[in-house]
Amino acid sequence: MSIQRALLSVTDKTGVVDFARALSGMGVELLSTGGTAKVIRDAGIPVKDISEFTDFPEMLDGRVKTLHPKVHGGLLHLRGNAEHEKTIREHGIQPIDLVCVNLYRFEQTVAKPDVTFEDAIENIDIGGPSMLRSAAKNHRSVTVVCDPSDYERVLAALRENGGDTTEMLRRELAQKVYARTAQYDAAIAGYLAGQLKDQNGPRPFVLACSDGQRLRYGENPHQEGLFYRDAYAPEACVAHAEVLHGKEMSFNNYVDGDAALEAVKELAGTPGCAIIKHMNPCGYATGKSLAEALEAAWAGDPVSSFGSVIAVTVPVDIETAEVLKGRFVEALIAPDFEPDAMEFLKGKSKDIRLLKLHRRIEPALEGKCLRQINGGILLQDRDVGEQEQWMVPTEQIFPEDKRALAMFGVKACKHVKSNAIVIVREYKPGCYALLGMGAGQPNRVDALKKLAVARARENIRLMVERATQYGQHPKDIEADVMGASVLVSDAFFPFPDNIEAAAEAGIRYIVQPGGSKKDEQVVAACDKYGIAMAITGVRHFRH
Repeated sequence: MSIQRALLSVTDKTGVVDFARALSGMGVELLSTGGTAKVIRDAGIPVKDISEFTDFPEMLDGRVKTLHPKVHGGLLHLRGNAEHEKTIREHGIQPIDLVCVNLYRFEQTVAKPDVTFEDAIENIDIGGPSMLRSAAKNHRSVTVVCDPSDYERVLAALRENGGDTTEMLRRELAQKVYARTAQYDAAIAGYLAGQLKDQNGPRPFVLACSDGQRLRYGENPHQEGLFYRDAYAPEACVAHAEVLHGKEMSFNNYVDGDAALEAVKELAGTPGCAIIKHMNPCGYATGKSLAEALEAAWAGDPVSSFGSVIAVTVPVDIETAEVLKGRFVEALIAPDFEPDAMEFLKGKSKDIRLLKLHRRIEPALEGKCLRQINGGILLQDRDVGEQEQWMVPTEQIFPEDKRALAMFGVKACKHVKSNAIVIVREYKPGCYALLGMGAGQPNRVDALKKLAVARARENIRLMVERATQYGQHPKDIEADVMGASVLVSDAFFPFPDNIEAAAEAGIRYIVQPGGSKKDEQVVAACDKYGIAMAITGVRHFRH
């Protein structure tokens, strides 16, 4: 049965005039509301106001206009059901065969930094979701459209099927409606939850995403991979970055890209670089220029940096791009790319993914992050803090001129998988770099001794090979570099054996959160070896 009557009521008016014109040209009677009716009428297309159709005026500043039995009866009655057909005839209800509705811009409204609670509430759509849900429930007979990108599909179906759509298309569009209304309700629930921060106890948590896309595969080729974006993102994120060049993003590219961007946000405000391999920063540095920061970060682990994902804090210039000459990376994420840098990188490789962020890089906002486990979801605050205190319990004073280096080390350590140990150095005045990193070990001694210290020594060996410091023995250079570096731990030291291993490596400065039952023994070990240790009071586990 062909579509006879359609109701159009949209906030996003993209393409609605052409859609209305095409429907009218097929003999479909058009009903509409407020601003949508005006746009259609101004285009010279016949349209009937919903108040004329219902014989009931819009009221309460437009809050009540489509919440009427003539609208919902026209949508919900079962075609071919004798009792339903009799009822709508008795009450003068006419069928509505197509609904085109998109919703008030609630998500965009609450994303504004100066939004008031009253403005947010006024932008909660009631009539729109109600019509969408009614039409979607009765999709066996009613076509429902909530996305302007589907207009042409619907029109094509009408042309191919004698003025009607197929049941399979209607079912697909109905599923899309329920996904959209779920997402809309989730945004409202989340906003309202944020207004109840002082209330005790956890509140219901709702998550809904749309705009899914199929990836080539998941972490491994035998796993299916899908990607869904949040509709609106208040800060720079890989999910909304524009891929300017290169192969399509993979599941692992997104995971590592997110890790790289979150790590480099810690360096916002200065030229900085994070190089990520398998979710860990193998390179991390600041510099007077971005090229200098990238070179210093790459030196943190030249082997692991091959095939990495890189995020930087400032636009990529030609000097930075040239640092990557002869070096393979999977993706480079930046606020922007200067034209000559873009051309150089495109010429370097057809595969390298160049991602331009949709927002500038700033420190991470407070918010929630979640992790799925089998049968449930874990939700927690983002780890946006660095320290609660700065206490030096050791006999050796922690020099004030090492404080900035130490905090750089804390920022790096926050993004390393636990158990995490990092060793950082000041490679020139005011410029900092990762020297050694130990990640993901079951015990902290292995992370320190077998990984972080071993990597630092290897990097120092490479530094010696590149340098021409005549008259100085390589072991002396190692002692100087290690002695000037700072070792940072993501959690407390459970035993003094970590301090003994650090002392053996020549470390003289340590930062850790404290809180162990054996803190006194750890402090005593530091005093024994002449190590200065600062306690921050904040643990940074990253499982």
